[in-house]
Amino acid sequence: MSKILRYIERYIFFCLLIQKVIDIMIIEMYYNVDMTSLQYKKRGEIVKQIKLRENVFIPEIGFGTWKLEDQELAKNSVLFALQLGYRHIDTAMSYGNEEAIGQAIKESGIPRSEIFLTTKLSNDFRGRDATFRAFEQSLQRLQTDYVDLFLIHWPSPKKYRDHYKELNNETYKAMEELYFLGKIKALGVSNFLIHHLEELSTQVPVSVNQIEFHPYFTDWETIEYCQKHNMTIEAYSPLGRGQILKDPVIIKMAEKYQKSTAQICIKYALQNNIVPLPKSQTTKRIQENLNVFDFEISEEDIQILKSLNKDDGKIGSHPDYADF
Repeated sequence: MSKILRYIERYIFFCLLIQKVIDIMIIEMYYNVDMTSLQYKKRGEIVKQIKLRENVFIPEIGFGTWKLEDQELAKNSVLFALQLGYRHIDTAMSYGNEEAIGQAIKESGIPRSEIFLTTKLSNDFRGRDATFRAFEQSLQRLQTDYVDLFLIHWPSPKKYRDHYKELNNETYKAMEELYFLGKIKALGVSNFLIHHLEELSTQVPVSVNQIEFHPYFTDWETIEYCQKHNMTIEAYSPLGRGQILKDPVIIKMAEKYQKSTAQICIKYALQNNIVPLPKSQTTKRIQENLNVFDFEISEEDIQILKSLNKDDGKIGSHPDYADF
């Protein structure tokens, strides 16, 4: 009987091995990707993990999903990113793709515990009851019973601008309740300036502030404040929504390091201890954006990139005056 069981175990192992080989061949043929060239071959293990305040570890590079509104495209893009080695997926209620992302995670076959998943509270919801209700809806769409990081998306929505401070505190307290229930691993905010952060009264400290960051726009005052107070900065639009990729200075630097302009911008964020969230729906660029750990930008070139900062370089809305 024991011999039969051993044979069965070997047969199952052989079948799983064959299936893995087939999966890799399908990815290579369908997406025209050479899997052997990837730096992240197993569970994203080469991606450095950053320790957050709650002893939760966040991968230092994530996959952004803003504007991935088509459900099938969103699902396939996230699924492909996960197969390449991304283990950090960023979404939001307002992106309209939580359901697709939940399906992609399910179809990936990767254990949920190995994926760092972020979503954000929409501007439509503020206060304890609304936050609880919206959060539970997000869990259902994402097909999970917890998220690793939950953010207040914007500090001062137009709908609540005349009393946003009170509502932000009530909302954050609701998030703390969810944290203590084990449904959120880490708490954070997005688009918060220093005065928004100082207005929050917290029991569980803010772990993350997700803000716009790229060579044309760097809010060093907010960044330095957050880092001084042990908040990890995440960068949305680290590629400046593509606008800065044609900058002659960045093009010349990319040629110097034999990298793409996008890779230079992503590395720029990483070397400033900022977690970039590049997004793309192009398979070649999804792969390229992850392959940024085989070079370092010199300190001299970092200073050159910092000098590109512009007074009018911000692409997104101002947190205090956003028209939504």
